[in-house]
Formats: sequence, structure tokens, C-alpha cells
Amino acid sequence: MTTGGHSPAIWAGLVGTPLMIAAGQVLFKLTSGTTGDFGVKGLAALMVNPLLLVALAIYGAGTIIWIFVLKAVPLTIGYSFMALTFCFVPVLASIFLGEALTLRYALGAALIIGGMVVING
Repeated sequence: MTTGGHSPAIWAGLVGTPLMIAAGQVLFKLTSGTTGDFGVKGLAALMVNPLLLVALAIYGAGTIIWIFVLKAVPLTIGYSFMALTFCFVPVLASIFLGEALTLRYALGAALIIGGMVVING
């Protein structure tokens, strides 16, 4: 891939940021199971929900890492790696939420990774 000459830290950011975003999504889903009604009381409780706070911290850290990654790679190359979130979320949802992984998922993930190879090749 075009990014081949970059440091291990950049590679870790290219793959790690989508993984952090995916982890945040799973935590958002877990948070949704603990929320009350949409209203002042529910929003107040949500703002101090530990799961939400951890999810936001992971998202924030991923965003900061991403800024440094984008300093080293063109946006057109780097952003294609964000497609990995569509591969990571179902895997993490399977592990932490018991959601099923299907053949359709596997085929879709293979197409996404194939697209990344084409874009970055």
C-alpha cells in the first residue's frame, strides 16, 4: 500500500483509530440499554453515565490520534482506513453483545478490505 513507508506508530493509528471508533460504538450500544426516557431527567442521567463517559473518552482519544495520523498521510489514503470500522463493529458486537456474524458480513468485510487494497495499492 502507498502508506508502506510510514512508521509503526502511523500504522497503529491507521488501524487503531477505527478500532477505537468501533469500541466506542459498542459502548454507545451498551449505554443505550441503561438510558431512561428522552427528557431532562433522562439526559441528566445520561451525562453522568459511566459507559457513555468511557465511550466519549475513547472517541476523543481516537480523534486526537487521527489528527496526528493525518499529519503523516494524505487524507485520501488515511480516510480509506476508516472503512475498517465497518469490519470491526460487527466483530466487537459479536464478542461483547452476542450478535451473530453471518456469511453476508464476512463477504461485505472482504469487499471493504479489497476496496482498501485497490485504493491504497
